[in-house]
Amino acid sequence: MTYRVLLADDQALLRGAFRMLLESAGDITVAGEAGDGREAVRLARELRPDVVVMDIRMPEVDGLAATAEICADPDLRDTRVLILTTYETDEHVARALRAGAGGFIGKGIGAEELADAVRTIAAGDTLLSPAATRSLVARFLATPDDPPADESERLALLTPREREMVALVATGLSNQEIAERMFLSPFTVRAHVQRAMTKLEARDRAQLVVVAYRTGLARVTP
Repeated sequence: MTYRVLLADDQALLRGAFRMLLESAGDITVAGEAGDGREAVRLARELRPDVVVMDIRMPEVDGLAATAEICADPDLRDTRVLILTTYETDEHVARALRAGAGGFIGKGIGAEELADAVRTIAAGDTLLSPAATRSLVARFLATPDDPPADESERLALLTPREREMVALVATGLSNQEIAERMFLSPFTVRAHVQRAMTKLEARDRAQLVVVAYRTGLARVTP
C-alpha cells in the first residue's frame, strides 16, 4: 500500500528535504505541505492523509495546538500525527502525547528511520522507546491530572487479560515482545490490545499508554 503524508514545517527547505527522503522510500507519497499549524489543520481536513508529520515551533498556530485540533476531529480519526522536531524535551513529548500524537522523533534521524516511523504511526502503533515511555509518560502524565470520571468507568469494562495487556503496552513493549513474554501469539496479543483500545476509546497505542498511567493501571517502577 501507499501511505499519504502531509508535511507541516515552517521551513520550506526542510519540507523539501523531508519530501525527497520520504518519497524515495517507494511506498510513501507526500500529499501536501503546510507552513504553519493553521494550514496543517486545514489541509488535513481537505486531504485526509494517513500521517501528518508535524513540527512543533511554527508561526500562527504551533504544532502541538494543531495536533490537538486534528486529533479531536472525529472526521480525522484515521489520520495519525507524528511529531518531528529539533526540540526533544521531556515536556514537549508529554504535551504531544496529551494532544493525541502517535509518536515523537527528532529531526536527526535518517531517511530509512523516517520512513519506518511513518509506517509505524500509520499502523496505529506508538513510536516511543520503552525508556522514553516509562520516564516521560510517568513524569508528566501520571501525576498532574486526575483521570476523567468516564475514563475510569471505561477501565472497568476491560477483562483481566485486557488490563494486563494495557499495562504491558504502557511499559513500551511491542506486540511481539508481549507475545514472547506471555507465551501467546502476536495475533492474540493484537486482538486483546485492539479490544482494549476500543473500550477505552483510545486513538492509538500512545493514547492507550496515557490512559494506563492516568488511571493508575500502570505505575512507575523506581
